[in-house]
Amino acid sequence: MGGSETSQGGANSQKSSLHNRTNFVYTSVVKQNITFSADKSDIELAREEAQGRNTTLHELFRDWLKGIAGRRSRVQEYRALMHELRHVNAGRKFTREEMNERR
Repeated sequence: MGGSETSQGGANSQKSSLHNRTNFVYTSVVKQNITFSADKSDIELAREEAQGRNTTLHELFRDWLKGIAGRRSRVQEYRALMHELRHVNAGRKFTREEMNERR
């Protein structure tokens, strides 16, 4: 009995020790409103487009904004890939027909 009490006591102190070292990280998403002006007819046409896509003008605009914001990172990813592959050599120039050939 005495031996099991010691091992349980050790487990409890380990749990306590782990608990004292646990950190909590809280994150939050901060959104900002944007106000802009546009021609009334353009807004109406955009709303019709959004409705045709089963979404809202707000969501269309948000997607457009994300696309613009993501361009820089996509360009950087492309350049990094090209840098990584700079050593690749096909051994010759391909003709236009060869490059566009479907297999």
